[in-house]
Amino acid sequence: MSKMAGADGDDSLYPIAVLIDELRNEDVQLRLNSIKKLSTIALALGVERTRTELLPFLTDTIYDEDEVLLALAEQLGSFTVQCVFFFFVNLEYLDKAVESLRKISHEHSPEDLEAHFEPLVKRLASGDWFTSRTSACGLFSVCYPRVSKSTKSEIRQHFRTLCSDDTPMVRRAAASKLGEFAKVLELEYVKSDLIPLFAALASDEQDSVRLLAVEACVSIAQLLPQEDLEKLVMPTLRQATEDKSWRVRYMVADKFSELQKAVGPEITENDLVPSFQNLLKDCEAEVRAAAANKVKEFCENLPADSRETIIMNSILPCVKELVSDTNQHVKSALASVIMGLSTILGKDNTIEHLLPLFLAQLKDECPEVRLNIISNLDCVNEVIGIRQLSQSLLPAIVELAEDAKWRVRLAIIEYMPLLAGQLGMEFFDEKLNSLCMAWLVDHVYAIREAATCNLMKLVERFGASWAQSTIVPKVLGMASDPNYLHRMTTLFCISALSEACGQEITTKQMLPIVLKMSEDQVANVRFNVAKSLQKIGPVLENSALQAEVRPVLEKLATDQDMDVKYFAQEAMTGMYLF
Repeated sequence: MSKMAGADGDDSLYPIAVLIDELRNEDVQLRLNSIKKLSTIALALGVERTRTELLPFLTDTIYDEDEVLLALAEQLGSFTVQCVFFFFVNLEYLDKAVESLRKISHEHSPEDLEAHFEPLVKRLASGDWFTSRTSACGLFSVCYPRVSKSTKSEIRQHFRTLCSDDTPMVRRAAASKLGEFAKVLELEYVKSDLIPLFAALASDEQDSVRLLAVEACVSIAQLLPQEDLEKLVMPTLRQATEDKSWRVRYMVADKFSELQKAVGPEITENDLVPSFQNLLKDCEAEVRAAAANKVKEFCENLPADSRETIIMNSILPCVKELVSDTNQHVKSALASVIMGLSTILGKDNTIEHLLPLFLAQLKDECPEVRLNIISNLDCVNEVIGIRQLSQSLLPAIVELAEDAKWRVRLAIIEYMPLLAGQLGMEFFDEKLNSLCMAWLVDHVYAIREAATCNLMKLVERFGASWAQSTIVPKVLGMASDPNYLHRMTTLFCISALSEACGQEITTKQMLPIVLKMSEDQVANVRFNVAKSLQKIGPVLENSALQAEVRPVLEKLATDQDMDVKYFAQEAMTGMYLF
């Protein structure tokens, strides 16, 4: 420490000496704090002293708690000195160390990579512990593009070795980096070296390795010319779609749209359509749900000239079966995307084939299915208009609005402004207005709060005159409700609606009710009066503030309840009424 901080008698380095002392402290937290300031220490010492003094010092004190080592590995990612590479020999088992190595590798010359980085990667790749070999898998792709031809050959050989390692965790790490490594390889080596590795990993005895090979398939398919895909990739992909492990088939279903784009329209039509049908009919619900979630995207990416035919003949029959699936997650996944098919198939096909499915899902016993249909109504509205659904839509909305689970009720409230815009004012007033008012007196606060926001959005959509005749009288009627929570809801609604309703309605209809409620017996209501007055203050004329609002707030400011006094004084201060 004296050598590093005091050799030059430089007082400016005294804080650095303190930090270095902390690195030796018995308290783990102090050591951790000092580690997190390593970049500051290095900056103060300069490049040369960091290389010759700080790094050797850290190397001598490397054996520490995992938490400290993790922070150290992360910090070293900001170092750009060439010799930092040697330091990672003791941190090789940490993921953060690999991340830092990947980060600093881009800041060094090919010569430095050859001299320091590449030997480290080789040593890790041939290490006795599987942890070092798994770490090596993440480093091949960052150094490969910038090293010599002979070194590239050695790196490819090391990667081949790791792909056939005896330890499943190493093969899994190699499979997870296969696609990334393929992107930096020359095309000839992708074909000669990586395709056999891809096929081997996709046939691995461990399903956790095989499913990662599916992810790599997307990257590899994007790199290969169209004429090579059928021979080099498709046999392995077909095998994966029929894999004995549902987790592998799930991964195929989850990546299906990406695979479809990678292989192109011709292979999609000939190979992927039958595979997608099989996934939609899979015996495992998780696989069917993943495939169902991709139905819209898959159909959108089909070749335009044969899209409608493929959907009607191959996809729609499977979709019809899924509508009545025994698993609610499958039905819910389908409901979240099925409405999107209407814009692809057009008006006639939607009315004839899709509309019965929508209606069936609106009557489904599972709330999530009904919610997902309602949340995507705008797709159908664009194609056939919402009136076609209105007779089935209304019972579904009413059931969801009265569902025993408050989160379901909350979800349907959030879609109400959208429904209002699509159904129109007349239909809304006739069928749904009473629901919106009923939510204001729900026993769950979150529902009452959401219902208040919902009213504000409805007023913004339908206008102040609609609010004056339809909403405001009902809201103000709650001011005399025996339940103080409902009286408070009146105040919340007035606060939310005042701006949208405008000055005249607020002054003539809302303000008198708020002022009257200042005499409420419940303190919670009175201090919410003060908060509401502050909220609607900007909407009111100054004459009303001085003549009507100020006397009430002054009275509340002398209230016996401390909270009422506080909020009254806050309101007066906020509106400059002192």
